[in-house]
Amino acid sequence: MDLLSSSSMITLFLTLSLTLSTGVLGATFTFINKCDYTVWPGILANAGSPALDTTGFELPEDSSRTFQAPTGWSGRFWARTACKFDRSGAGSCQTGDCGSGQVECNGAGAAPPATLAEFTLGTGGSDFYDVSLVDGYNIAMIVEASGGSGLCATTGCVSDLNQQCPSELRAESGQGCRSACEAFGSPEYCCSGAYNTPATCKPSVYSEMFKSACPRSYSYAYDDPTSTFTCAGADYTMTFCPVVPSQKSSKDMSPPATTTTDGSGTEALEANGSWLAGLAMGGSTKAQPFGATISLILVFLGLPFEACMLKVATCKMDGIDLVSEGKKKESEG
Repeated sequence: MDLLSSSSMITLFLTLSLTLSTGVLGATFTFINKCDYTVWPGILANAGSPALDTTGFELPEDSSRTFQAPTGWSGRFWARTACKFDRSGAGSCQTGDCGSGQVECNGAGAAPPATLAEFTLGTGGSDFYDVSLVDGYNIAMIVEASGGSGLCATTGCVSDLNQQCPSELRAESGQGCRSACEAFGSPEYCCSGAYNTPATCKPSVYSEMFKSACPRSYSYAYDDPTSTFTCAGADYTMTFCPVVPSQKSSKDMSPPATTTTDGSGTEALEANGSWLAGLAMGGSTKAQPFGATISLILVFLGLPFEACMLKVATCKMDGIDLVSEGKKKESEG
């Protein structure tokens, strides 16, 4: 009886040890820099989550670095660019700066505009993750899950929004595309005040522009249905400036299906977004929707989206009313 009890106790101890060790590990985060320049990733743990091995570090071109995070960890990652640090580690960055004056962010977040990867690791269930443009955009980024179960889709933004950014959203440095909230501070753009609920805060023409270019990224505060992804027991890789997405990534980056028919334009936006996402990945430009053509014309000419979309009279080029022509084209199609 004593031997059996001892054996049972040892088995139970080993089982508990394995369970605890697996739970403590949580997930492995790998950062890869495919940019043709150095980036300095920043890490911010949410309140109540333990700090990882670092809160900021240098990541040279074509290099990678890996960290372990425990189950239950939540926080965000981003890339700082055009940084200048001296030998003591003091300095600052042109985009994504965390204001610490050091390579380490020391509990400070990114100054917008910045592309953010956000994670909450499940404590017995699924992980939740997303790539957010709610605070604007500074660099292309994708997040890929590996070794997990569930949908585990790739998400992110492979488009260079710095090149497509409307002039009124462009950061003063020219590196970074601000959100409409940061640029104008209006409650309807910031989903604040009377607009602080999903029912009152709707997509703006600016967030729709972000969504068209990056269909799986958060474009505004309540953009949950097509922007939050889940996976159980996975490890995650964040790639800055992804060169050519893998076949799996290209498939996963297509916008989720929608059956919206409420007249809000969601279906048309999805069609435009699918084409723009394909264009960002090197797809054909032959079958672009007419609405997407208008959007690209406006973006590259630097015309203000708000004026064009809300004041039809100002949205004309060479005597052609683009909005009216677009609607006519859609009705004929």
